[in-house]
Amino acid sequence: MYPRAVSSPPNPPRSRAATALALFCFATVAFLVPRDLFFPETRDVEVWLGLEVRGRAGLATAPLHWAIFALGGWVFWTQRPWIWRAAAGYVFYVALSHLVWSEASPYGNGWPLGLLQMLAISLPGFWLLRAGGAKARAR
Repeated sequence: MYPRAVSSPPNPPRSRAATALALFCFATVAFLVPRDLFFPETRDVEVWLGLEVRGRAGLATAPLHWAIFALGGWVFWTQRPWIWRAAAGYVFYVALSHLVWSEASPYGNGWPLGLLQMLAISLPGFWLLRAGGAKARAR
């Protein structure tokens, strides 16, 4: 006799929050790709850790942003449990980047406003951590 295949338990229904976050990630990719390819004022500028990368380096690193959001959308859609903490980490990274950008960029408004932006942007990160913890406890 052949051994029986072990099937994994079915995934629980996707929460509204996970669905909304997956759709947000996919919409972000749909927004970023044309913006980074076709609009001259944004085509060759990317921001990494609050520092502007311009020219060929900006154009070459744009697909990294696309990949981050596409992967995030797929992982939220397929309900991988680690996505909540990973998304929170990304939100905290974006928050820190706003603080750095506000001070380092000639277009920034200084560290006091950057600190305010950082605190405001961190709020969804704390929500993601809490939501991910609630999902882990529910299993």
